[in-house]
Amino acid sequence: MTERLQPGDTAPAFTLSDADGTQVSLADHRGRKVIVYFYPAALTPGCTKQACDFTDNLEAFAGAGYDVIGISPDKPEKLGKFRETEDLKVTLLSDPDKEVLAAYGAFGEKKLYGKTVTGVIRSTVIVDEQGKVEHALYNVKATGHVAKLLRDLKVEAA
Repeated sequence: MTERLQPGDTAPAFTLSDADGTQVSLADHRGRKVIVYFYPAALTPGCTKQACDFTDNLEAFAGAGYDVIGISPDKPEKLGKFRETEDLKVTLLSDPDKEVLAAYGAFGEKKLYGKTVTGVIRSTVIVDEQGKVEHALYNVKATGHVAKLLRDLKVEAA
């Protein structure tokens, strides 16, 4: 089982490619809070719902000082198709080697339809302005998660 992050931990640094092949680093967001969410696969129903919910509330999060980054094992080309198909505005990053997923505790054993499998654990980690973990949420649900984050972080919805 991958080690899960705890509040107060230093968030693991990363640099990954976005849908356009541009390198994006956590360090690029220093001085702002960052919601880093991990999802199993682009263009699947749950992941689409979650990405659309984040996109719909991106301005509200930004207004409250949060940037939003979604990370999956998908290749940049698939992320580009996902962004275009669903008109997503959230930053999507590709982690095909699953190194960042593992570093954040978002890859490992999980239950899927009653079976134990190894895969992406739908997770959200909130990183503060100094790069420390503020909240680490694991096994979150795709539906309703963004609404819960808005409430928990006291962000006014759009």
